[in-house]
This record gives sequence, C-alpha cells and structure tokens, in this order.
Amino acid sequence: MKSDVPVRYSIKKTDKETLLKWYHLITLGRTLDDRAPNYLKQAVGWSYHAPAAGHDGIQLAIGQVFRRNKDHLFPYYRDLQTCVSAGMTAEEIILNGISKDADVAGGGRHMSNHFAKPAWNIHNVSSCTGNHTLHAAGVGRALKTYGENDAVVISSQGESSVSEGYVYEAINGASREQLPVVFVFQDNGYGISVPKQDQTANRKVARNFESLKNLRVIYCNGKDVFDSINAMTEAVTWAMENQKPVIVQANCVRIHSHSNSDRHELYRDDNELSYVKEYDPVEKYKRLLLRYQRATESELTEIDERVKEEVKEAHRKAMAAPAPSPDSIFDYVLPPAYVSNKYPDGVHHQEGDKVKFIQALNEALKAEFRHNPDTYLWGQDVANKDKGGIFNVSKGMQQEFGKTRVFNGPIAEDYILGTANGMSRYNRNMRIVVEGAEFADYFWPAMEQFVETTHEYWRTKGQYSPNITVRLASGGYIGGGLYHSQNIEGALMTFPGVRIVYPSFADDGAGLIRTAMRSEGMTVFMEPKALYNAPKAATVVPDDFEVPFGKARIRRSGTDLTIITYGNTTHMCLEVAEQLQQEGKASVEVIDLRSLVPLDKEAIRTSLSKTSRALVVHEDKVFGGFGGEVAAMIGDEMFELLDAPVRRVGSTFTPVGFNRILEAAILPGNDRIYQAAVQLIHY
Repeated sequence: MKSDVPVRYSIKKTDKETLLKWYHLITLGRTLDDRAPNYLKQAVGWSYHAPAAGHDGIQLAIGQVFRRNKDHLFPYYRDLQTCVSAGMTAEEIILNGISKDADVAGGGRHMSNHFAKPAWNIHNVSSCTGNHTLHAAGVGRALKTYGENDAVVISSQGESSVSEGYVYEAINGASREQLPVVFVFQDNGYGISVPKQDQTANRKVARNFESLKNLRVIYCNGKDVFDSINAMTEAVTWAMENQKPVIVQANCVRIHSHSNSDRHELYRDDNELSYVKEYDPVEKYKRLLLRYQRATESELTEIDERVKEEVKEAHRKAMAAPAPSPDSIFDYVLPPAYVSNKYPDGVHHQEGDKVKFIQALNEALKAEFRHNPDTYLWGQDVANKDKGGIFNVSKGMQQEFGKTRVFNGPIAEDYILGTANGMSRYNRNMRIVVEGAEFADYFWPAMEQFVETTHEYWRTKGQYSPNITVRLASGGYIGGGLYHSQNIEGALMTFPGVRIVYPSFADDGAGLIRTAMRSEGMTVFMEPKALYNAPKAATVVPDDFEVPFGKARIRRSGTDLTIITYGNTTHMCLEVAEQLQQEGKASVEVIDLRSLVPLDKEAIRTSLSKTSRALVVHEDKVFGGFGGEVAAMIGDEMFELLDAPVRRVGSTFTPVGFNRILEAAILPGNDRIYQAAVQLIHY
C-alpha cells in the first residue's frame, strides 16, 4: 500500500527562507534536547528526559504541517522537536522540563518531557504510552460531526507502543468511522531495550494495518527532513480531502538511550552506536545546505549563535519562574458541578402518577438531549431500531435525535470511553453520555481510559475537562452470576477526579442524570438494574427535577439507629426499618446516600447526633467495599457521637454465583440486615 508521495519539497526547490527557518528550528530543538540532562545533573529538574535526537526529520515535519488552533496535535514524550517545530518557545520547553508553575502544559503537574500547549490544540498527553490514539480518534469524530473538513488530527508515538491493544482499537475505529486522523509511528527500532523483532512479526509495524479498509499507509525516511515533510504534507492533505485516516511510518534512529534512566550501551554494541550517530538528521541537513550551496557556513554559524542566546535567555527566565505552590494540590481535582436553584436539597413534594426507574432515566436523557444540542450518546447495543441497550434505557433516542448523536459503539470498552475523552475536547459545551459497558462488570477493559480521564482536569491545570457521564448497569439480584451481578463502585471510588452516584428511586435517577449531564467533569452513574422495572423504585418524577451531588436523602426518620445505604439495599433497609418499628424494637433512620463521591457527611453527622448508632449497608463486598470508607470516616470524624461500634453489612468475599441459591447466600438480604440492626440496637 506504499504510495508515491509527491515531491513538494527538496533541497533544490525549497526557498532559502524556509530552509533557514527549518535549520533554526532543528538546531533549537537539538540544543534543548542536548541540554536537558544537565538540569538533572544539577538537581534542578527534568528527571525524565527521552531524547529526540535521531527523530529530528519526522518531528520537524509534524510540527510544520500542524496549524495551531486549527488542527489537533497529540505528541508523545519524545516529541520535543515536534513541539519546537510547532511553535513552542525554548522557555516553554524548559519550564516543562523543570516543572515550573508557568509550564503551559499543566504547571508542573505532569512528568517532565510531556510537552503540550492546550491553548493551541497541542494536547496534554499522559505517560500511558499510545493511549492518546483513542483521544485522537475522538477529536477526529468531532471534526467530522461538526463539518470541519479542513482540519486534521495528528497522533504521534513510537513503533513499540503500537503493541498496545487500544492502539489497534483506535486505528480500527478511525478506519471504520472514516476519521481524518494521521497516526505517526516514529520507528527507532527499540521499545526501551526491547528490539522491534520482539514486538511485532512485521519489520515495519504499519504493515499490520495495511488490510484495514479506508486507511492509507505512507512510509518515509524519518531521518530526512525533505522525505518527512513530503510524507506528512501528503498525509495531511489526503486525510482532509478524503476524510479518512492515514498512517505515516517514519524510519528513525535513536542516537541516545531511551531515557535518562536507561543505559543503551548494555544492549547495543559499538557498531550500532557508531551507525546511529552517522545518520544524525541534524548533521545530514546541515551537510545538504552546504553541499547544494543553499546556505553558507557563516549563515549557519549565525543561526547557531542566535540559538545559543535564545536558549540562554530562556534558561534564565525559566530558572527565575516560581515553582508550584503546595497549597495548589487541591485545585482542579474536579470542575464545578451544576447547581440546582429550584431543588437545592434534591427533594420534591410533587404528586401524580408514579413512573418506573427505567422510564424516568429514558425521559430524563431525552429531555437533556433536547436541552443541549451538543449532547451525544454511544455504547454497545444502544441504538438498534426499537431497542435501546440491553435494558432499553436509551429506547427511542436514535429515532428522535438521529444517528449522529446516538449510535452504537464497538465491543471495545476502552474505545468507547477513550473516544469520549477525545471528542469532548472539541467543545467545552459538549456533553457525552456513554454506556461504558452493557453490565458494570464488563467495564474493566476501559479502566485504563477511566484512570486516564480522572486526572485530565488536574493534570492540565483546568485547561481540559472531560465532560462525560458514564452509565453502568450495576448490581445483582437478577440471577446473572459472574460479569452480570458484580458491584465495582468500591474500586472506582479510589480514584480522585470523578463523581460517583448510585440512586435507588426513579426520581433520584432522573435528577442525578440531569445534574451529571449539566455538570463539567466525569460522573459515573451506577444504575441498579434490578430496580429498572421494580414497582418499589417507581416514584413521581417532576419534569425538571434535579439532585445535587453530595446530598443524601432521608428516606425514613428515626431515633434509635441510623442505617446508611444506597442502591438495591436501600429498599431492603426500609423494609427492615418498618419491621423493627412494627415489632416495637427500634425507630430506625434510613439515609439513602445517592451520591458516593462526593459524600454527604453532614447528613450522617446530623443523624448520628440523634441515634448514636450506625449500620452501613450496601450490596458490594464488605471487605474492600465503599462501606469501609464510610465506617472509617465515622470513626475518625464522629466518634464522639457513637454509643456502639459501626457495623457493616454487604456481600461475602466471594464472586457472585449464578445459581439463585448461591446468589442469595452471597448477596445481602433482609435477614442479614435485620440481624445486624438488632445486634447493634442491643449493644
């Protein structure tokens, strides 16, 4: 599939002004690259540095074809020369390297050598190598959705990171959706110390993708400035004109070690080390300029001296710049949430006909899609004729809002969430809802992207907010067994940067999905699927109902015992509380948390000030479950209110069995809750 790339630039045809500009950029990039290790030696910073030397040709080319505030660029950790070529200054590069507060990528919050300038659409990319290919595909989808046909997305990475499964998902998805994304593989032959033959069967990893439909593959010499710029120019032009993806595989050399923590002399012999130095792209470009008399020695020397002064001045300013303040660590963990003025406590007193949980969710989703035209929904099996997801929560949405706004995703959970991360970068007004997996238990393949998305807002110092609602049908009591009955909120809540809600009733479901979709940031919306059609979860639902984050709801008042719960077990706790009341044994207060992160501590404190006894009940396992955190918080912050130990009820520390007898033995039920409540009352 190798194409003959039109020769647009050559040493003879390119004008002198452009040639000298390129020499300035390539020299500036190399000077900064060579200088970086000195900062570590002087204990100033730049403790991670992946040298760009040997990749200079292709990186100069990437930066030159990129148009700031028009295209989108996802550089990887070795792309110093790319970012210099794209217009970032020496000072900005050094500020990132030594992690100063003025670092435009994120104020020193991210590892050095991860260059970015979000204000220009040079995206902040994480250390999880290659995962930004998914984000690039998501931005490409946004460009296509909004008809921006004169822009492209460029995603850059090393050839070994292509071994990651999500890279295949991204390129396959971009091919299927026909997205204008240029994927650049900078092939230097090594993944740290692992040679290429241990990574892939094909000598050129791009050949693994040649059979994909709608995809063009271009090979070039990444050590050569002209071949690289011709290839990148052709790739960008073809991607825009055809609205399809392109792979550019650039053959490079790695002149130095993988990074400053690597010693390449331990796995590369002297012949290889001499060979790679002979193919230095900067020296080759300089020789061409002189050989073809496109520049004189004095002209190049003048540029060299100017670069030295430029770097010296940038160093002086960067060293004088302030470091991040330790007080800033809590800034930008989460963006501001939507504030409800009409329902500040998330409580209503409206009367009327009750609707089931599933209907409340469906109608709230549709209302929010009408409210904000920049709202999108995708996931597995969510948009097939009259069916809307395996549980029909999104039924009728594609018919009303069209295939552009509501569509099916592949069975690739990482791709579903990763492209949501990417697409939401296009427009801050955009709101994306994804069915992260058909069952919450299947969400694990998306965990890499979940973790990535939780720290985007913090890592970029508030420059990017992933405005995503992740819907997950959660819990058991349906006879589903493994992968169909687990609870995963205990694992998800350990990551800062995400809100987690878990309603028990139809009105709270509608109110919380509305708040999630109107807020900035990511929210995981856990849906107790056993309650979708349960009459006990049906309520009156006001059309405009909103439930704030971090506001629990007192479902039943009491004076002798506080039960703190959420999800499926809320209804069991209410039944147990009623039974204890009828038996004359206790007056039980039931707190439906609704929102796990953030947690309504004040509601718990107020209740315990009356009852002095706390029972935490949830469906998840007792060991490692969310209740452990609630119990620890009570013991730490409210110990003086207690007259008894905090008790917990939940699942056994086993998987959830498929047979109904096994499921009943594992999941908590009324009897287990009742026994724990009685013991606590009589303590």
